[in-house]
Amino acid sequence: MTILFLFKFHISPGQTQKMNLFQSITSALDNALAKDPTAVVFGEDVAFGGVFRCTVGLRDKYGKDRVFNTPLCEQGIVGFGIGIAVTGATAIAEIQFADYIFPAFDQIVNEAAKYRYRSGDLFNCGSLTIRAPWGCVGHGALYHSQSPEAFFAHCPGIKQEKENPTDSEIDLDMEQVPIEPYTIPLSQAEVLQTGSDVTMVAWGTQVHVIKEVAAMAQEKLGVSCEVIDLRTILPWDTETICKEQLLTFFKFSKPIVQ
Repeated sequence: MTILFLFKFHISPGQTQKMNLFQSITSALDNALAKDPTAVVFGEDVAFGGVFRCTVGLRDKYGKDRVFNTPLCEQGIVGFGIGIAVTGATAIAEIQFADYIFPAFDQIVNEAAKYRYRSGDLFNCGSLTIRAPWGCVGHGALYHSQSPEAFFAHCPGIKQEKENPTDSEIDLDMEQVPIEPYTIPLSQAEVLQTGSDVTMVAWGTQVHVIKEVAAMAQEKLGVSCEVIDLRTILPWDTETICKEQLLTFFKFSKPIVQ
């Protein structure tokens, strides 16, 4: 089972089209539905396009049996997704805001994550993806601004990804995005900027913050910062992080003077 806090994108060769981040997610879902006849997309308001307009037009294209609304019940959404995935189908469940994922915590941690182990590898729900947008509002108070990934980072049986626009430099602005389906390796961090003095690691929205900090450090202090986007939280890329930290350590040659 994979928890995606938004989808991941990576620029690759081939035909591209200008899209913003949300349109890119729609494209990814469209590709999944077109490629896999068992794939279904479901969640609160997804049939109408979703609150972030990431499923616009998919119900009209693929029908109400493959793109459909669910009741306002996150526990039910995930439980339903587990059941679909166990049959061998591809289940793409949307939690409208990541903050709302907590009612589904038991289903994710005690059911989905342990399904393969509990059945002695006879059954699994590895084809379940839970998509949960986070950091999209910035002023949504307690129910629209949380980052709940830490709660799932210690749970075996889950792969947890964080979508970050810097994976393909896709922001809310229009950028070129591949049209055809493509894949990227899980659990592989991305070195966005090389540096010799400090290694900075982040994921999600904070990657933008440390990129700005790195630029300020270089401009005002003359400090060369390496910037790494962790991308996958569970399992995280220990090899890349440790390797880059060692390189930075051995390359460090001067103190920081303000």
